[in-house]
Amino acid sequence: MASRVDRHTLNRRQFLTGAAATAAVMSLPISISGAFAANPTGQRLHGLSAFGKLKYAPNFTHFGYVNPQARKGGRFHTAVANWLYNQNPQTFNTLNTFVLAGDAPPRMNICFDTLMVSALDEPDALYCHAAEWVEIAEDRNSVRFGLRDGILFHDATPLRAGDVAFSLQLIKESGHPDLASALTSMVGAEAIDERTVEVVYDGLQSGRAILALASIPILSQIYYSANEFTASSLHVPVSSGPYRPSRVESGRFIEYERVPDYWAADLPTGRGLANFDVIRIEFYAERTAEFEAFKKGDIHFRQESVAQVWSTGYDFPAFADGRVLKQEFPRELRPTMQAWALNQRREPFDDIRVREAIGLCFDFEWTNDKLFYGVYARSQSPFENSEFKAEGLPTGAELELLNGLKSPLPEGVLGEPRVAPLSDGSGRDRKLLQRAVELLREAGFAQQGGRLLRDGRPITLEILIQATVFERLHAGFIQNLRRIGIDASLRLVDSAQYTARTNDYDFDMVMMAVQFSATPTAESFETFVSTRSADMKGMRNLPGAKDAIYDELLDHMERVESREELVTVMRVLDRVLRARLDWIPNWYSANHLVAHWDMFGFVDPKPDYGWPVEQLWWYDQEKAQAIGRT
Repeated sequence: MASRVDRHTLNRRQFLTGAAATAAVMSLPISISGAFAANPTGQRLHGLSAFGKLKYAPNFTHFGYVNPQARKGGRFHTAVANWLYNQNPQTFNTLNTFVLAGDAPPRMNICFDTLMVSALDEPDALYCHAAEWVEIAEDRNSVRFGLRDGILFHDATPLRAGDVAFSLQLIKESGHPDLASALTSMVGAEAIDERTVEVVYDGLQSGRAILALASIPILSQIYYSANEFTASSLHVPVSSGPYRPSRVESGRFIEYERVPDYWAADLPTGRGLANFDVIRIEFYAERTAEFEAFKKGDIHFRQESVAQVWSTGYDFPAFADGRVLKQEFPRELRPTMQAWALNQRREPFDDIRVREAIGLCFDFEWTNDKLFYGVYARSQSPFENSEFKAEGLPTGAELELLNGLKSPLPEGVLGEPRVAPLSDGSGRDRKLLQRAVELLREAGFAQQGGRLLRDGRPITLEILIQATVFERLHAGFIQNLRRIGIDASLRLVDSAQYTARTNDYDFDMVMMAVQFSATPTAESFETFVSTRSADMKGMRNLPGAKDAIYDELLDHMERVESREELVTVMRVLDRVLRARLDWIPNWYSANHLVAHWDMFGFVDPKPDYGWPVEQLWWYDQEKAQAIGRT
């Protein structure tokens, strides 16, 4: 099999050279996951699963985590805690969310349809949505989707197979890396007729690549043939989803109005969803202003991310009299990471001893006690809250995989996974700080006049942040860095600058929080760990890590034939990430900390693999009347 780096070079050239190249590609050896082979070929299917198991039968009426009788109506005002692609929760200057450039408002993606949609109570299943059926070719190197009849874009033009083919080609060429990476192995998309589209792969795709492709947004070919796809614009794009932008004030708010005659409202994949007449996203540069808006009722729902506010801030009248509720909901069963990235494109952060020394200066125990009120737990792994987190010594399949890797193994990876040492909770643990100094001396630094120098140059470390709340959280960390002779500082920039600088890797150190898929694919993880992603703008490989072992593990991820094999590969990846210290994990919460005005209904328990509240909850008129919020 071609190496991952060689494969991408080959694919780009083949894709650009047209039909002759496509024919050559189809003669390459097939490398399809045996697990995905459990999805039958040559017949029309209503759903697909990474490992061939579907919860819902072809005649299902609705997903089990929705209320099919949920009332339509009401408004839902929020400031979001999660977002996708180029979306920005603090400001926006474009409505184009499927490219890297610009800052788009969160939830623009809900205005667009996809061929299939995920079931949020299954880790790896999709069901037909805009597509009525999906059919995998016998050789598994192509797939056809048959579109439902009567789908219209919001401008009343029909959604046809040509729009799907156009969307796939356009996003592969110019889309946001998180979307384009899913199409790496696609060599062509063609409308067979008005309602049938065929997608062809190069034969080297992972078995689960079809799942990612089926979730790509469908764009209007008519609209984007007349409007530049990559341009930043506040013009409302043509789409076909359950919502469309109605009121827009750049940087302040956006309102999405429900499409009353949405074509999929009564489909099994749409019933009980998209219940609010209006979803309003508010934008605040600072979280204090957002909280004040919530207390006044301008915002109806918020996920709390500041432990001090969660512990001490809910002392206002609406909470005291029960109009506002605080609730904790379990987080999804998906790997969760919050960690700092030190930019290895810059010296001396390419030295693991320097990265370890910097990490030792963070006293989580003191921070959790003094600043977090004990709300958080120490994060040790990029894959917290999931079965992918490695524990103990590698044995069995994990050890076999490690011993079979051709790439050099990072030091310590055959031992227990790296964990951050427990501090004494003083905020300045002398043993840990002394160990940090020893590591820096091993890296060639010497203390001179209270500073650490190597070749006459000091260590300077600027931590990039985008909100003032992080000034307080980093204060003790900064003090410890300075105590050992590192010239450390914080740089607060606005949200647009932060996005631009992280996309261009113009930083020393930043923090990233991300929730990965419950069933990761090699295509999705390319943006996070592959060697090629280190030099491509806008990727999630913020540290700039380059190690062939990551590419080798991605190749193994492509070939897994069961969930057990996927878990093995992911646990080995976890061990490698921790051994190399490409990320410095900090803290996480096992629950969503939620506050909301008591005017909504929802199904309990929540689904395990996704929680789009604005899509699942509904307006409860009786509750709203009881608290005077009609």
